[in-house]
Amino acid sequence: MVTVGTIVWLSSELMFFAGLFAAYFTIRNISPGLWAQETEVLNVPFATANTTILVLSSLTCQFGVFAAERGKAGRSGKIYQFKLWGMREWFVLTYLMGAVFIGGQATEYAELVREGITIPSSPYGSLFYLATGFHGIHVIGGLLAFLLVIGRTFAARRFTHEQAISAIVVSYYWHFVDIVWVGLFITIYVIK
Repeated sequence: MVTVGTIVWLSSELMFFAGLFAAYFTIRNISPGLWAQETEVLNVPFATANTTILVLSSLTCQFGVFAAERGKAGRSGKIYQFKLWGMREWFVLTYLMGAVFIGGQATEYAELVREGITIPSSPYGSLFYLATGFHGIHVIGGLLAFLLVIGRTFAARRFTHEQAISAIVVSYYWHFVDIVWVGLFITIYVIK
């Protein structure tokens, strides 16, 4: 039931982001000159590196899910023996990668504000911060979910099937957040 509920909820989130994409393309169509001018200040190499970190975090998240499906909450070897990692270690790595992504977004926001692109400065600024900001809030929500799942494994006496399901559901959310970001990245940074 949790899995089905999560998929239904993610579908509604998809509609929310679809509305943001529609607004972005509509206003871009109305003001093409503004878009050309404002997108020139985007730091595409930095955003590409930040995107790569987030996309790779989906891979580490999935390794955590594989460990959870095997009933392996924690590592059974040394910290540098990746093959012996459990769900906790993979989820901690995923958490750190997501936190680096958020830090990169904050750095990019500071750079854009210095360049004069703010929420009230133009329709482009409004939609850029609205779309990337809501995505950032979703990433932070995923980071909190990772902490919750990791914490539950420490609080429980043994790793249960329900905890594995929780890890899988959190991975659905994280993969969704990553896919949405890839769409935003292509829309904002590639199709300038």
